[in-house]
Amino acid sequence: VANVAAARHLLRHKMPALYRIHERPSAEKLTDLGQFLGELGLRLNGGTEPTAKDYANLLEQVKERPDFHVIQVVLLRSMMQAVYSDGNIGHFGLAFPAYAHFTSPIRRYPDLMVHRALKHLASQESPETFDYTHQNLKAMGEHCSATERRADDATRDSADTLKCEFMLDKVAETFDGVISGVNSFGIFRLVKSTARP
Repeated sequence: VANVAAARHLLRHKMPALYRIHERPSAEKLTDLGQFLGELGLRLNGGTEPTAKDYANLLEQVKERPDFHVIQVVLLRSMMQAVYSDGNIGHFGLAFPAYAHFTSPIRRYPDLMVHRALKHLASQESPETFDYTHQNLKAMGEHCSATERRADDATRDSADTLKCEFMLDKVAETFDGVISGVNSFGIFRLVKSTARP
């Protein structure tokens, strides 16, 4: 609620700031998703412009299915990645018209920029006298989004290393799993159960 209120306040006062934005899924991703769901006898409502509610309704509809986790992963992969931007276009995944990182649990530089913008407004200063222009904020948003992706990649690499270490004594064992995706470098799978003899 605080993140939404902060974003609304900044917009109302035409204050330059960093917003957390999340674009709608691309036409290509929606086409791929539609083909996947069609093979399961499912459909995402909303046509070429589904809403977050359409995604939520589909998840509710399939929550008792044994392939729920696969469907959930594919739905998530059909979405764009959230980024920081000096221009607000809303947050599709959260279904908010405006969102800013004001109280995120991990302190980030974009939070600090939102705090600075709010402090500037609280000091009765004009948005035109803010130390950061839209151009500055645009560059900061791109930089912060890139460093966030780099941190996510490092986290994934660390997790992959630990998974490999965990599996060292399980080489040649057989596991049941569900393939949740295929691409040029391999497959994604969800492990369903423990090893079998």
